Amino acid sequence: MADPSSYRPKPGQIPDSPGVYRFRDEHRRVIYVGKAKSLRQRLANYFQDLASLHPRTRTMVTTAASVEWTVVSTEVEALQLEYSWIKEFDPRFNVKYRDDKSYPYLAVTMNEEFPRVQVMRGAKRKGVRYFGPYGHAWAIRETVDLMLRVFPVRTCSAGVFKNAARTGRPCLLGYIGKCSAPCVERVTPEGHRELAEQFCDFMAGRTGTYIRRLEKDMMAAAEEMEYERAARLRDDIEALKRAMEKNAVVLADATDADLIAVAEDELEAAVQIFHVRGGRVRGQRGWVTDKVEAVDTAGLVEHALQQLYGEESGDAVPKEVLVPALPEDLDAVTQWLTGRRGANVSLRIPQRGDKKDLMATVERNAQQALVLHKTKRASDLTTRSRALEEIAEALDLDSAPLRIECFDISHLQGEDVVASMVVFEDGLPRKSEYRRFQIKGFEGQDDVRSMHEVISRRFKRYLAEKERTGEWSAEDGEVPADEGNGKPKRFAYPPQLVLVDGGQPQVAAAQRALDELGIDDVAVCGIAKRMEEIWLPGEDDPVVLPRSSEGLYLIQRVRDTAHDFAIRYQRSKRTKRLRTSPLDAVPGLGETRKQALIKHFGSVKRLRQATIEQICEVPGMGRKTAESLVVALAQAAPAAPAVNTATGEIIEEEADDGVPAARTTEDGGSTE
Repeated sequence: MADPSSYRPKPGQIPDSPGVYRFRDEHRRVIYVGKAKSLRQRLANYFQDLASLHPRTRTMVTTAASVEWTVVSTEVEALQLEYSWIKEFDPRFNVKYRDDKSYPYLAVTMNEEFPRVQVMRGAKRKGVRYFGPYGHAWAIRETVDLMLRVFPVRTCSAGVFKNAARTGRPCLLGYIGKCSAPCVERVTPEGHRELAEQFCDFMAGRTGTYIRRLEKDMMAAAEEMEYERAARLRDDIEALKRAMEKNAVVLADATDADLIAVAEDELEAAVQIFHVRGGRVRGQRGWVTDKVEAVDTAGLVEHALQQLYGEESGDAVPKEVLVPALPEDLDAVTQWLTGRRGANVSLRIPQRGDKKDLMATVERNAQQALVLHKTKRASDLTTRSRALEEIAEALDLDSAPLRIECFDISHLQGEDVVASMVVFEDGLPRKSEYRRFQIKGFEGQDDVRSMHEVISRRFKRYLAEKERTGEWSAEDGEVPADEGNGKPKRFAYPPQLVLVDGGQPQVAAAQRALDELGIDDVAVCGIAKRMEEIWLPGEDDPVVLPRSSEGLYLIQRVRDTAHDFAIRYQRSKRTKRLRTSPLDAVPGLGETRKQALIKHFGSVKRLRQATIEQICEVPGMGRKTAESLVVALAQAAPAAPAVNTATGEIIEEEADDGVPAARTTEDGGSTE
């Protein structure tokens, strides 16, 4: 525990101007990021008598070992820089909302020649129109199924589309009228794009135009006694109305707004967001967070706004944002939102009418989300705490291993030897700190030697980072914005426990690597698959945990995670190696000319049979390159199909795209 007075800046050293500040711990890891209108006044609050500080603030300043700051011109710049640094450094004492799931969106890929309607999750892509988020993917599919009657937009994958174009036969949706079948040219690219734009307009809330147009066409068809066409139009109208009914009207004035509500207690907070477009609820999402910093409702709202709109722009930021409390820097936040949207944004608290009633509904959802989260978390937190305590007791550790690193080796018959490192903190995976290794010190299969190499490399990096941070010094705390170096280093933080996948030999290798580096404050153990026993360095007998032990379950989970991570890496390396093309060996032959050759000849097999004169007919191919190509293909020609006897893979001569194709008869695993 550090004394804040030991790193307190000197009087008059802190500028009296807007800026962003960072507290770092003894390992130079950024643990808190904040912004201020006046850096001098704000930072002075952290160096008061410890007894007068909020308990969370007191914990932060005693964990920190230094503070630094960056001066900016305006409060809006401070807001933007604070968001960027929180996202980059992931400080442990900042409020960070976390989704309990990945919410699906209805997406229309307008960046493709033939736009596709599909369900998407994850980061948003440029050129794609998004609607939602939805609570469940099936809700999106029901809506799309109803709307395809009227807007038969493509929904198939690229592979299905290409196959239909090659065979000249559309998929089932094309036959039943739920796809306009652009794959077989039943509609022009322009016509299909117009359908996609109409689909987007309808989803964006401009529904009245299409309903009225279809009703007019239905009446005209009935007057002309085209009863079958009138019946189809009637069914289309009903389908659109059913799709509209799935999102009930909540605001009669066709408002575009986001409503944000917060439910909180002393330890945690839950946020619920309703996305209202055209007066209808088009999406809903929820976040939860631990209140690791002293923050009120206004602060929680500001953090939610940063996370919600930090990566958005244009229409994704609505004209109106309704909140339960206004941020402290209201003008700066409003100006920031206006900049993200490119037009004025109203940020306010609803006072009366339908918007206040809807806000009450959002607040009830937030309260229910917090209760549900606490119910789940109570059991989960208790279980994880008990597991860490059992591990500490079984391995005779001084304290619970809050950070566990597990290492595993994977290879296939001694080829493509790789290793994985996974990290668990407080019993939960920290995926951002997972690492992968290629074994470089030797060739062939030797798990023990591989484990020694990986542990040595990992902790050499740790010692290097420790030495570098020990040499770091500064005249004062101020750091220019472009010189901030607080991003967490890959191997900067030591674990309390190193877990290896293996028995006595692997454990001994790991301990030997630590001893050679002079590291004596990191515990080592291994878990053997045969009986799931725990091996400790220098012990002849293993530690056997009860099968019902939460500690054993956590160790197994960490081991299995490392095992899967290593296998995925090893398979990706093997696949990349097997898919190497003979054309890669030709000097000076770039990707464009490779594609031109394959397009001209159809496959590498036919290219191998071509003469130099025929190759020179390809645009961009000179005689010298053609001669080199013929020589390279002759040297790479296989005498017979290659067979991997371990996995049953038949590596065919080559596929139409110019790379060897692997045909697998059974799933090839790795040998540990």
